[in-house]
Amino acid sequence: MHKRYTKHALLVLTAILFLTFGLHAQSHSFRLAKLKYNGGGDWYANKTSLPNLIRFCNQNLNMNIASDESVVEVGSPELFTYPFVHMTGHGNVVFSDAESQNLRNYLLSGGFLHIDDNYGLDQYIRKEMKKVFPEYEFVELPYDHPIYRQKFTFSNGLPKIHEHDNKPPQGFGIIHEGRLVCFYTYETDLGNGWEDQDIYNDPETVRQQALRMGANIVTFALTQPI
Repeated sequence: MHKRYTKHALLVLTAILFLTFGLHAQSHSFRLAKLKYNGGGDWYANKTSLPNLIRFCNQNLNMNIASDESVVEVGSPELFTYPFVHMTGHGNVVFSDAESQNLRNYLLSGGFLHIDDNYGLDQYIRKEMKKVFPEYEFVELPYDHPIYRQKFTFSNGLPKIHEHDNKPPQGFGIIHEGRLVCFYTYETDLGNGWEDQDIYNDPETVRQQALRMGANIVTFALTQPI
C-alpha cells in the first residue's frame, strides 16, 4: 500500500480489531463522519440519524464508536481519518475535480462511503460519482450479498422505510477489484428511519429495521478485506 494511505489503513485495522474482539477502552476506538459537499444540497439533513445509528451499534454490536458524528468535507485530507463516511440529502451535489480525486483516493485506500438518497439526490449523485469513478457504474447488489447478511439478515434486500414514488428499495454498489467501496441506498430512506422517533412517528418496528440495516452496513464496511 502506498505510504500516503498507511495511516488510514492502520485506523481501519484498529476499527476491525475493536469490532471483532469487542474491546472497550476508556475512549472511543474510531469515529464515523457525515460528508459535507457543495452544490446547494442539504448535506446536513437528518441531524439525529447518525448519532442514533452509532448508539444502536454500540449497544447491540459491542462497538466502541464515538457517540457524536463528525463532519468532513469531500476535499479535506481529514477524510482519510474516518473508516466510514455517510452522505445524504435531497438536492444538488457538485464535486470539483480536486474533490473527486480526493474521494477516489480515500475509497481506493480502504475508506467506505454510504450514500442514502433522502429523496431527490439520485440524479445528482450518479453524475458526480461518475467523476470519482469514470470507469465504473453503480451495480445493483443481489439479495444474497454479505451486506444483507451480517448480524441481521435481510433476505429481500433493503427494507422500505418511507414511500416516495412507490418504487422498490434498491441497493447499488461501486466495486473496485472485488471490494465494495461505495454503497448507495435508493428509495428506502434509511436515514429517516434512524432519526428520533418523534420526528416522523414511524412505528418502532420500522425504525428497528432501518437501524439494523444501518448496523449491517457499518459492520460490513469495517470488516471486508482491504
